[in-house]
Amino acid sequence: MAPEKWNAIRASLRDTTERFAALVSAVPDPYVKATDTWTVADTVTHVTSVGWLDTVLIDPTAPPPPVPDLFERMKSMNVEDVHELNRVVLGSLTERGVEPLLDRLRESVAFMLDRTADRDPDETVTWIGGAQVTLAGLFGHMINELLLHGHDIATGAREPWDIPPRDASYFFGEFMVGLATHGLGHLLDGGGRPRERPISVEFRSAYTDPVVFRLVDGRTTAHPPSGVPDVRLTFDPAVFNMMLFGRTSRVKAVLTRKVTIGGRRPWLLPEFLRTVRVP
Repeated sequence: MAPEKWNAIRASLRDTTERFAALVSAVPDPYVKATDTWTVADTVTHVTSVGWLDTVLIDPTAPPPPVPDLFERMKSMNVEDVHELNRVVLGSLTERGVEPLLDRLRESVAFMLDRTADRDPDETVTWIGGAQVTLAGLFGHMINELLLHGHDIATGAREPWDIPPRDASYFFGEFMVGLATHGLGHLLDGGGRPRERPISVEFRSAYTDPVVFRLVDGRTTAHPPSGVPDVRLTFDPAVFNMMLFGRTSRVKAVLTRKVTIGGRRPWLLPEFLRTVRVP
């Protein structure tokens, strides 16, 4: 990765954190619902917990979140278990004052930036289910947490919130591609009966390098584009992330042409997404 791109990702995390904090501080009632089940305060607790966890992944000597058996749980998890982990984490982190939570979030992000300043962004750390995430991917994941949950809070509080496509692109371009390149571990286990015949899906956007994900017998790997893929998916990163995480429908994403689908066998995309999925 070029130093300029790594610097841009780092700046995105720093700036998005401050935007998120400003949004939260502007909400008069932290107990208004941000989602069907979480208040604004709950949502900030969740986002803060992700940043706190990342500090330990980056530097195992950092103080861990006070969540019983957190890292043992993570070893055997897959994407289906993330909701239960979130429930356990929210039950263990009892602070709901948004200002102390934002202080903790800022502290975690500052730690992430400081402890990775001289490290290779392609260095990997072990994530849920033994998946290997690059440092750049970990940053991309954290940026996505801030952007998506910022959207939830803004919607609940009727405040404005923007998801810039460049910032959103780091989730797919660094996190998802990094996982498929370096190893998914058990993260995607449980996605249905493995298909022996390969499915190839090419992903293209104005903000990411083109890449082909190849699904064979339940295993997903990333490759440079070559030949004609089964599915070709062109996307706006902001809308694509919102679609992946259920903030907007697939139908709306396609009808607005923020996500377009082509290729020689586009009907294979739903089968691909049954395995290659997010929580």
